Amino acid sequence: MDAPLNMPAAPARSWSGWLMALALAVLVAASFATLPLKWSALFSADALRSSSEFLAGFAPPELAVPFLIKTANATLETLAMSALGTLLAVAGGLLLALPGAGRFGRPARAAVRVMLNVLRSVPELVWASILMIAAGLGPFAGTLALAAHTAGVLGRLFADALENAAPLPEQSLRTNGASPMAAFFYATLPQTLPQMLSYTLYRWENNIRAAAILGVVGAGGLGQMLKYHLSLFQMQAAATVIIAMLLLVALVDAASFATRRALTR
Repeated sequence: MDAPLNMPAAPARSWSGWLMALALAVLVAASFATLPLKWSALFSADALRSSSEFLAGFAPPELAVPFLIKTANATLETLAMSALGTLLAVAGGLLLALPGAGRFGRPARAAVRVMLNVLRSVPELVWASILMIAAGLGPFAGTLALAAHTAGVLGRLFADALENAAPLPEQSLRTNGASPMAAFFYATLPQTLPQMLSYTLYRWENNIRAAAILGVVGAGGLGQMLKYHLSLFQMQAAATVIIAMLLLVALVDAASFATRRALTR
């Protein structure tokens, strides 16, 4: 028989990982201990009965033709908000990604990174509430809110992709006399473009859901219809709006998945 192989000694374990895991465990335990979680009330007979009565009010959904037409128009408005907001975010994210990737020096990189952190740290609902002061109620404020938040997310992702791209192709073009802009478009951008497209499609899926929620604060679309009918306790009409939301999200998810598959083949 062959002699057993001498395996190298196991690497030394760092205590930082164990300390981080312990800190997370303590945080979770403290969260359960400090929050007034009323599990018994949630699963009580009264809670189950009232929940059943509330859900029964949604059936059957409103299927009158005028209301279905109104819901379809709101669905298209939500889809347009998400698409236009994502398109504006891609343009803004690309413009911010170049200095954010350090292509204009370290001071510009630090300043742009702070700007991207601010943009993506503010949720879409907060952006919509702020922008409604300037743009008024309606889908325009919702579109700008989606664009502002998503530009911060995509700008950071695009900048990281540009920083992680292999520098040798661009350096080779520069060495052979190509201009900085031409070297970027012919060497670095083709490397990162599939990844950027994947990020964009993923954020579009998220913006569909966010656009449906932004209507709660008056930004138009399906969310505004849902808030209106729920406030009047018109549960059957609200059920139709919720079904439209689910169908819209499912269709966009399927279209995004098919597009990503086509781009990666």
